[in-house]
Parts: sequence; C-alpha cells; structure tokens
Amino acid sequence: MDYFSIITVLIVLSALFGYINVRFLKLPITIGLMLITIVFTLVVLGISFVDDTLLLKEKEFISHIDFEKVLLEVMLSFLLFAGALHTNFEQLKIQRKPVLTFATLGVLISTFLVGSLMFFVLKAINLPVDFIYCLLFGALISPTDPIAVLGILKSAGAPKKLEAKIVGESLFNDGVGVVIFLTIFSIAKNTASNVEALEVLSFFGREVVGGLGLGLLLGWITYRLMKSIDDYDVEVIITIAAVMGGTLLAHTLHVSAPLAMVAAGLVVGNDTVRNTAMSETTEAYVDKFWELIDVLLNTILFVMIGMELLVLTFDILYIYAGLLAAPIVLISRYLSLWPPVKFFSKKLDFVPNTSLIMTWGGLRGGISIALALSLTAEMHRELFLVITYIIVTISIIGQGLTIGPLIKRLQKHNPQLKD
Repeated sequence: MDYFSIITVLIVLSALFGYINVRFLKLPITIGLMLITIVFTLVVLGISFVDDTLLLKEKEFISHIDFEKVLLEVMLSFLLFAGALHTNFEQLKIQRKPVLTFATLGVLISTFLVGSLMFFVLKAINLPVDFIYCLLFGALISPTDPIAVLGILKSAGAPKKLEAKIVGESLFNDGVGVVIFLTIFSIAKNTASNVEALEVLSFFGREVVGGLGLGLLLGWITYRLMKSIDDYDVEVIITIAAVMGGTLLAHTLHVSAPLAMVAAGLVVGNDTVRNTAMSETTEAYVDKFWELIDVLLNTILFVMIGMELLVLTFDILYIYAGLLAAPIVLISRYLSLWPPVKFFSKKLDFVPNTSLIMTWGGLRGGISIALALSLTAEMHRELFLVITYIIVTISIIGQGLTIGPLIKRLQKHNPQLKD
C-alpha cells in the first residue's frame, strides 16, 4: 500500500470517527477518537469469528504503518511546535523553575521508582525481567504526553497557574524523557561495563542542551524573518520551514528534535514576538493554521493508537501485569512530584492539591507506545507493549474523563483553585 492510500484511509477514518464523537458522544477529541477506534477494532475482532476478511485487511493496513517512525520523526515536531506556540508564555516564564525541575528530576525519580517496583511485581507474578529492562520501561512510561494533556486540559477547567505547570512540564518532559529512554536503551543494548558514566552524561547533555539551543536559534531566525516582511502567506510558510528544517537539522546534529521544537514554538509564540513581528492578519493566520495542524494530527494519532490494539499479544499474565502497573505508575508520579512541589510551594504561589491534580492530569499517550514499539525482543517488547497500552488506555479514557470532575470537586472545598 502506498503512502497516499495510507494517509487517505487514516484521514477518512479520523473524519468519520470525529463526526461520530461530535454528533453523538461529545467527548474531548482525544478521548472520543481513541474510544471509538478501540470499539471499532473490537467489533472487527468479533466479526472475525464469523468472517476474518475485514480483520486481515485491517492487520495488513496496520503492518504498513511504522508507528514509532511516524510519530517520533514526523508528527511529534509539528504537534510540539503547535502546542508551544499556544502556551501561555508569561505564566510559563514565572513557573519555569518548577516546570524544568518536574521535567528533569521528576522524570528521573519516576523512572527509577517505576523500574524498581515493576522489577519486584513482575517477579512476584512469575514474569522475571532483568532490572535494566524494567528501568527502560520506567523511562518510556514516566513522561506525560503533551499531545494528550493539551487536548484534554482545554475543557478540564484547571486554574491558569496550574495549567501552565502541567502543560509546560508535558512539553519539556517529553523531550527529556525520550533522551533518558535512549540513554538507558544504549546501556541495555550493551553491557553496563562497556558504557562509561562520562559518555552517558555527554550524550544526555548534547541531546538536551543542544536541542534547546537549536530551538532558541530557530525561533530567533524565524522571528527576524517574519519581522522583516508583512505577508501572512509567506510568514506561515516560514513557520512550517522552521519545524521541518529544524527537525531535519536536529537529527543531523544528533540533538533532541522535540526539545528544539518546544523552544522554537515558545519563542515564536510569545507576546513580544507576536506584537513586533506579526500583523493582526498574520497572527490570526498563523494561529489558525497551527490549530488546524494540531487538530488534524491529533485525530490521526489517536485513531492510530486505537488500531494498535491489533498488534498486542493477548497473554493473561501480560494483561494482569498491565493492570498492576497502572497504579504503580500513578503512585510513582505522585512521589516524584512531591519533593519539587514541597520545595517551590514556599517560593511560588502553588494552588492547593497541586501534586494530586498534576498526577491525575499527567496523561500517557502515543509517545509511550512508540517507545515501547522500539524495544527489541530481548527487552521483552511484547510484555511491555501490552503493559504500556493498558496504562495509556486507562490514562486517556479513565483519567481524561475524570480530571475535569476532580478539579471541580476540589474547587468546591478550595476557592483558591478557581481562576
């Protein structure tokens, strides 16, 4: 099947499922599309007991999609730039210290907590897995997914100060999480004795610092180009070139493309650049274009996530492990957030129940699935893929549907939670 056919099928399904969601379910788009696609896939599985023609066609279609490559190397840059472009820069600037701490120290703590707990849990249910592979799972599941978070928080009614923390953390911890995953992946592929600590730190520093530096440079160049002309068509094209060219350059330089796109999006989207480099017409066109890209890619992504159900290995122990892992991931996130929240709450105006809301609002999504798909058979790919899919499903549907009611319930008891 050629690329045009694959893209056409995905967009047609996205439009159809999106219509069903808006017309009947009226759920947030990420939740609705994933739920409808899962139900559709389960119906196809049910029909296969009578006639497996449709199932074989869907499996053939999925086999032509490299989910990991499509998401991590193509879609992610566009989605992160769009998310950063519409982030409240002033609030993020105020909350920069806790946000960066959540996105670095928080992800590291969560990685080791999840990895350690899963090592003992898997052994207890007769699924012994080496500690390094459990740590690898901790790395892929610890970062929250900005794509899922951004879509759901719009309708959750979170206070602006807290929304800036959750969204900002999700934008940055995604890039940091991918770097941590790649670092542990490199250690797991070799032996710990063959990997020097200095080499690991050098890799981590190059990816993170290099990615942020490249993003700031791209953002500045984009700003200067847009400031020197007044043509909204060309200025929109310049932002597209910044994302595509910047991603290609990041891969060539071996720095973090996700972090580069977040930094570039924040620079281009902040009020100073908007007021000095964009006319009202240009600003409207840039915003509308990237909002459309955001919605389109989100719909395609969550349809793809739902369809990935067909690649799972249905083993009862794997499913049991996934159900046990879900609360472990939530507890680990809460514990990893607690120290920075406690430290910064004395210096910054933190709303009550910050740790609880950030834990429940920290959703997992396509990035975790993409990273799980990149594991090798030796790293227990099938086991961790099932566990990851269960956690993502519970996270998007369960937490996504209840984060709004949770915030409203807490607001009744804490007036400070209201905007």
